[in-house]
Amino acid sequence: QGKGRLRAHAYDCTYMRVLRLTAALCLAGHAHALALARAPVAPLAAAYGMRPQAMPRLAPARSAQLSMQAAAAGDGKGGPLAKLRAKLPPPAELKKVTPLGAMFFFILFAYTILRDTKDVLVVTAPGSGAEIIPFLKTYVNLPGAIGFTVFYSWLSNKFSQQQVFTGLVSTFIAFFTLFAFVIYPNAAALHPTAAVDGIVAALPAALAGLSAPLAIIRNWTYAVFYTMAELWGSVVVSLLFWGFANQVTKVEEAKRYYPLFGLGANVALIFSGLYVRFVSGLRRTSTAADPWAGSLKLLMGGVSAAGLVVLALFQYMQKKVMTDPECVPPSAVKQSKTKTSMGIKESAAYLASSPYIRDLATLVICYGMSINIVEVSWKAKLKAAFPNPNDYSEFMGAFSSCTGAVTLFMMLAGQRIFKNFGWGAAALVTPTMLFITGAIFFSLILFGGSLSPLVAALGTTPLMLAVVVGAAQNILSKSSKYSLFDPCKEMAYIPLDAEAKTKGKAAVDVIGNPLGKSGGSLLQQAMIFSVGSLAASTPYLAGCLFVIIAVWLRAARSLNTQFTAAMAEEGAEA
Repeated sequence: QGKGRLRAHAYDCTYMRVLRLTAALCLAGHAHALALARAPVAPLAAAYGMRPQAMPRLAPARSAQLSMQAAAAGDGKGGPLAKLRAKLPPPAELKKVTPLGAMFFFILFAYTILRDTKDVLVVTAPGSGAEIIPFLKTYVNLPGAIGFTVFYSWLSNKFSQQQVFTGLVSTFIAFFTLFAFVIYPNAAALHPTAAVDGIVAALPAALAGLSAPLAIIRNWTYAVFYTMAELWGSVVVSLLFWGFANQVTKVEEAKRYYPLFGLGANVALIFSGLYVRFVSGLRRTSTAADPWAGSLKLLMGGVSAAGLVVLALFQYMQKKVMTDPECVPPSAVKQSKTKTSMGIKESAAYLASSPYIRDLATLVICYGMSINIVEVSWKAKLKAAFPNPNDYSEFMGAFSSCTGAVTLFMMLAGQRIFKNFGWGAAALVTPTMLFITGAIFFSLILFGGSLSPLVAALGTTPLMLAVVVGAAQNILSKSSKYSLFDPCKEMAYIPLDAEAKTKGKAAVDVIGNPLGKSGGSLLQQAMIFSVGSLAASTPYLAGCLFVIIAVWLRAARSLNTQFTAAMAEEGAEA
């Protein structure tokens, strides 16, 4: 009897442990756990000389209650662990999108530093100002972009995608390092300052507008740096990264992860802005003859380090991801190794023949023209408020951090916009934001005199208020661009066939981006030559801005109709 009671007590303890385990598994979403509850007990029962069939059973009511709880927890909609597992990407996708997201982060980290630095160099250079930017974009950036496109086509015919990517990024890293440590310290010997000063002094009053393009010649090394920094954005970001991402990412994955890439990119904006401000703070305590030269070395060191990380991640993807059939289908790998060539004439012809691509290019062109018109007017005010390069750079660092923080919020709102209102509504947010903020900014400039009592009551000056309002306008416009415009643009390529994706993206990148950046510059140049200065042309530029935004809105609505039809056709074929 004593052995029987001991055996029964051991059995009761074991059975209660199994019951507790079963309840825990049920609550975690494992509905099938009830079916396995008796299995672990059978060997124990046999060891004590008992039959499993003789085990006590739960009361019918209690058994039914636990069964209902298990069914409720395990129907795929409940259970915290089940929900967490459902939200996590599959291992194959995680292996691919994690290095892609990290590549995008470091590419944007470097681009933000370059974008802030290029403005400091050309705007605060001797004999220069914000008026130089329209001429740079038209007569230096546009020819440089077209020349690079021809060079890129030649490279694509001669080398593989891996070699082209590695070679181009390495070239950018080498140039920016060389500029900081060799070219800038010897700028005084390289710049023809005396010769240009003599030409400017001899110009008649009627040709005073030529002082801006002559400033490009005076500071030609800064102009080359400005062009290379712009090319980093159009080549490394748009052409190399997004071209590679579109080749290795499926349509379903792109819809889920492309907006998340934007989140990582805007975290990069915050960190790069903090880094620029940190370097600016070091300049204040520097005792060197030229503190900006030391800061430039630190800034370009950050760019070079980010570029090396991008190359390392790209090599990892080539060795570990591209060779894994679960991550990248063999057909996509084969397509990525295919050498294609398309010249400028072919790009233009394809752009003209496809309404879909033409509307997509119109969006890119209109954005570039709109933001260029507003930015140049704002940077003219910015230089007047911060003539010192150190102060200018520190302000731009804070500007980049604020842009990243606001864009993070816009990204979260953007996901809701895509989900609840669709692609069409998301595509209209950026032009609408530019219209509203641009109207406020230009109104402050045009009617600043009548607003003087209000400005004085705020405890500031009209100049600083214009700088702050212009910064807010640029932050809101760029955040809506990063969070909504860019994902919309990349998603628009998804329903196209392989040929249209390749040629269409090349046409937009080759023709759309340079035209967008130089189109606004051409307008500004015409205004400067017509009325004599950028400040006098402000009301005309405001009118041009609103016309461009109207064309942008029309193209967005047209593309939405075509995009919806293409997605419906793709769904029907699937």
